[in-house]
Amino acid sequence: MNEKLKVYEEKMTKTMANLDGELGAIRAGRANPNVLNRIMVDYYGTPTPIQQVANVSVPEARMIQIQPWDKTMIKAITKAIQTSDLGINPNNDGSVIRLIFPELTEERRKELVKDVKKKGEAAKVAIRNIRRDGNDSLKKLKGSDISEDEIKDMEDDLQKMTDKFVKEVDKAVEVKSKEVMTV
Repeated sequence: MNEKLKVYEEKMTKTMANLDGELGAIRAGRANPNVLNRIMVDYYGTPTPIQQVANVSVPEARMIQIQPWDKTMIKAITKAIQTSDLGINPNNDGSVIRLIFPELTEERRKELVKDVKKKGEAAKVAIRNIRRDGNDSLKKLKGSDISEDEIKDMEDDLQKMTDKFVKEVDKAVEVKSKEVMTV
């Protein structure tokens, strides 16, 4: 692959990684500790991910257990979860916080699938924007020491790369949608 295209491949790979992270945070039927990734807790004045102040485990299919290393963090973690968009009320017994995930309704599953597809579309748009930037920079090479045939080949390679990443996005969206719809 041409060195000039490496930059765009890296950007597309980062877009894919970002999508994977977003899809991981969408809750399917089972409890997944990744839903806590975006929730920050106030740890002595510093916003910190829950996983860095507590042990997070999944003892049952629909329960996440959070055991803070410092018992004084229970209130802060509980508050962070309540103010997040998770929509689950945490239960705590003074030493452990439990998040019980209710069974998803059919309607809620369909909403989540729409959300998954929306995130997939956003990723595809980002990938296409990267392709456009790449094509713009290739067009600027015309008249330089690179032949028009080489520029055309690089544009074709960029298009193939774009198609490959769009297929990956579609596959990720399909897998997540199936996971969400599985009861």
